Amino acid sequence: MDSTATLPINGTNDHQAAIRPVALTERIKTIDIVRGVALLGILLMNIPFFGRAFQLESEPLLRPGSTDYSVFAVVTVLFEGKMRALFSMLFGAGILIFTSRKEETNLGSSADFLYRRLLWMVLFGVIHEYILMWVGDILFDYAICALFLFPFRKLTPRQLLLCSLICLSINMIKRERQQFDYRSKYEKYQQVMVLEKAHKKLTDEQKKDKETWGKIVKESKPDMKEVAEFNQKMRSGYGTVYKTLEPDNIRFHSTYLYLYLWDNLCMMFLGMALFKLGFFSNKLTTRTYWLTLLGGYGIGFPLSALGMFLMQQRLLDPVHYTQQWASPAIGYDLQRGLAGIGHASLLILIYRSGLVPWLMKALANVGQMAFSNYILQTICCTLFFNGYGLGYFGKLEYHQLYYVVAVVWVINLLFSAIWLQFYRFGPLEWGWRSLTYWQKQPIRK
Repeated sequence: MDSTATLPINGTNDHQAAIRPVALTERIKTIDIVRGVALLGILLMNIPFFGRAFQLESEPLLRPGSTDYSVFAVVTVLFEGKMRALFSMLFGAGILIFTSRKEETNLGSSADFLYRRLLWMVLFGVIHEYILMWVGDILFDYAICALFLFPFRKLTPRQLLLCSLICLSINMIKRERQQFDYRSKYEKYQQVMVLEKAHKKLTDEQKKDKETWGKIVKESKPDMKEVAEFNQKMRSGYGTVYKTLEPDNIRFHSTYLYLYLWDNLCMMFLGMALFKLGFFSNKLTTRTYWLTLLGGYGIGFPLSALGMFLMQQRLLDPVHYTQQWASPAIGYDLQRGLAGIGHASLLILIYRSGLVPWLMKALANVGQMAFSNYILQTICCTLFFNGYGLGYFGKLEYHQLYYVVAVVWVINLLFSAIWLQFYRFGPLEWGWRSLTYWQKQPIRK
């Protein structure tokens, strides 16, 4: 989240007139760099949903040894969940930056500005999901979750870490309950099979138990007929695409919001704690960043690989999977948080080394315009894949989707570099600021 600074107050100015956009010299460069990488990295996970049927989400795991499998493994172990975790952490840190600079002016509570900013973000999320057709929108979820963060802004780093651990624990319990439910359904199915072999008459509930497990086994493999029908709809006009995605859009803004609430809050609290410790603002020792890099990668990546292996087992052999001691969700939030911190540590170490200043500058540009670039990614991908654009939905192999990612990354990098030559911040950032303060903000340099 972007921040603001203040101008001197004269006798006629009110508190809103004292607000101006943050100067470029006041921005925290390392936060922009990490945010830029997180923004670009998120597309690695989003692209399969932009370009293929949702049923094919984990389909490459069914084809070990293929190019698709190799690409899926790399993306899953190194990046899946980690980029979103980083983005969530930085969002939490942004809450602190935004509110602290308001409160330093002694112009009243920062709550008015923050909640107005977040409520506008809720609206942007609805537009992004229902008008621009991206079911994986995070703006809506982030804004709803962030509404709860304001009372926690003055906690100590230790207290914020405790809040993060509480949210982590709640989410892990919720995930493991899903695994217990999965095993329970198989156990009920087994009991029904024993009764059938004994030629016992089944009750309606037992018949339902049998159907439930049969549905689980069937859905472990994609139904290619349904996939073909979905592809055809997504290659149609805007109206058909809207109707096709509407049920998923509603589910993402209801059921999925509930599922991801503790996930998002966990990482936002962690980001607030790390910011107060000086982690994201490049204030810690080089040794500390090396330790967080090694620890984050050393624990995060093995846990991520284990999760992918268990996910593959569930797809290949659902019955055998029920006998496994753990689920794909084991340590999911822990591993993505640790690996995300490892990624941030690596970026800060590279920035400190001064090895590739041009790359750091380019990534910082993307991070400074994260909102605009996030929406730009959606526009590029929906116009390329959906029927009201070029209509490539379902026509590319899994690994070929990442050629599209590379092109969109280039567009993000060039757009950011060129735009910031003339303007203070991105076009959507400017609109968001102006709406937040009910006052048109200066945009030209």
